[in-house]
Amino acid sequence: MNIKRRVTVEIDLDALVRNYRRIVAHVRPMKVLCVLKANAYGLGVGAYAKALADAGCREFGVAEPYEALELMKVLGVGRPRRGKAPADGVSVQILSSVLPDEIAPMVKAGVVLPITDFEEAKLVSDAAVKAKTTARVHFKLDTGMGRLGILARDALETIRAVKRLPALDCEGIFSHCPMAYEPKDPFTPRQIELFKSILSAAEREGIRFKKVHMAASDAINNFPETAKKPFTMVRTGINLHGSFDPNGRRALKVEPVLTLRTRVAQVRELPAGTTLGYGRTWCLAERAKIATISAGYADGLPLALTNRGFVFIGGRRCRIVGRISMDYTTVDVTDVPSVKPGDEVICFGRCGKDSITPDDWAALKGTHAYDIICSLGTRVQRVVR
Repeated sequence: MNIKRRVTVEIDLDALVRNYRRIVAHVRPMKVLCVLKANAYGLGVGAYAKALADAGCREFGVAEPYEALELMKVLGVGRPRRGKAPADGVSVQILSSVLPDEIAPMVKAGVVLPITDFEEAKLVSDAAVKAKTTARVHFKLDTGMGRLGILARDALETIRAVKRLPALDCEGIFSHCPMAYEPKDPFTPRQIELFKSILSAAEREGIRFKKVHMAASDAINNFPETAKKPFTMVRTGINLHGSFDPNGRRALKVEPVLTLRTRVAQVRELPAGTTLGYGRTWCLAERAKIATISAGYADGLPLALTNRGFVFIGGRRCRIVGRISMDYTTVDVTDVPSVKPGDEVICFGRCGKDSITPDDWAALKGTHAYDIICSLGTRVQRVVR
């Protein structure tokens, strides 16, 4: 029996590739590393990775080992992809951390690993010697994120010590910015200068790196100096989807990639005084036509859209009224003629000249677009166009 899913998220790979090429053009001659962690933020890493690789991307980033192996399998690193030549020159890099028991298999697989302290580096070196190979590593510096990495005060000493270990190709060095979405905040410029000072100190000792990166999507937009020398690479994730942090600049002219669709379940004429949903948060001031649509917070609609958000039905922007439920949401369609069960609903995406984006939802929720995209539920079908 073939029953279609009620909620789908459509992924426009052409738009994704256009966004990638805009980013490449904007930061040229920097390399661009595409971040596809968490299964490409829950959207399906296979389609994303193949489209980006075919567009010329050779640098990819993930958060942990399972993701790295899945991505290498998709990209055909070390073996041909079906109908494609081997993905020569492709790097898959773990950007966060690697645990002791994960090191040996990652070294064997050829994953680029982060170095967050000397002890970790020694384990990577030992694994590479045992496997009779050379492990490619990037020093991960904590210049202010406070999460993972070598503290700035220990950076030069640690780099010196690690460089003496065998079987390591110390090709890169990187850091991360916690405040890059705020273009006027003074913390990020201080971070950048601290990172540059460590680079300069290392260079005075004859230590240089082929890959130097600090900028993720927010920094590319708000701190253009992170896409110039001495940096050689930038990382991008959310900008690939056409989204931005609401507080920052929009230097990149990227476009939305995603459209979230569902269908109308029922349409009713309800009298004045009717209250809608859990908590009875909306009371009809007058008679209204209310559509119940087949999507709720289990599908990724934030509760913050309650009585504030909109969807498109019949080509018109319609207000959400009443609290969003797990599976359903009620919408005022009084001004939409002939709406009926089964009609399409665009939850976010483009409708004519108008659009609703994950950024719009994020603003209502007081969060960012990553949170919206990663919250799309497991029953939402991913459809690649």
